[in-house]
Amino acid sequence: MTNAKQYNQLFDNVIEKYHIKDSVDQDFENPFPNNNLEHLLYRKCWIDTVQWHYEDIIRIPDIDPIAALKLKRKIDASNQDRTDMVEYIDSYFLNNYKDVTIDKGAKINTESPAWAIDRLSILSLKIYHMHEEATRKEASIEHRDACQIKLNTLLEQREDLTLAIDDLIEDISEGKKYMKVYKQMKMYNDDDLNPMLYSK
Repeated sequence: MTNAKQYNQLFDNVIEKYHIKDSVDQDFENPFPNNNLEHLLYRKCWIDTVQWHYEDIIRIPDIDPIAALKLKRKIDASNQDRTDMVEYIDSYFLNNYKDVTIDKGAKINTESPAWAIDRLSILSLKIYHMHEEATRKEASIEHRDACQIKLNTLLEQREDLTLAIDDLIEDISEGKKYMKVYKQMKMYNDDDLNPMLYSK
């Protein structure tokens, strides 16, 4: 994969694949071999897609409280998986450009390539579901029109972010910018760092 437009196509394919069965409990199968970028991006978007639907389910007003707690635990685990995948993707880019000579005046970007790609994956989900709302036949014309306006904005946002990601990766590959990978150091999942866990 050489550009962010290809990332968008892959994300769209993942989301379409998920919605064939449209179930958070369906089996996951990655069609790409391990240790390449496509494998990482496919897995990342699948995690995002399942979590999107977890977040829909947990907002059902009359959801059983016990079921909601179990689902909250799944969302927590999914968030950790998502963060881990971002770090794997950044490690891929860091390794890919490890031999680049960095310009003397090079600067670090406000976010790493993988965190920008994370936003691209979420945008693909927003676009898919906003398109559903903009074309939902049983919805009012006003609802569909309002959603179409939002969809147009999301599509413009994805186009801008796609170009920005390509520019960032090109700058890194040419030594005009450099990147670092900072582990997220999440504390609430850690038995040694969350006082609600280590005080028990």
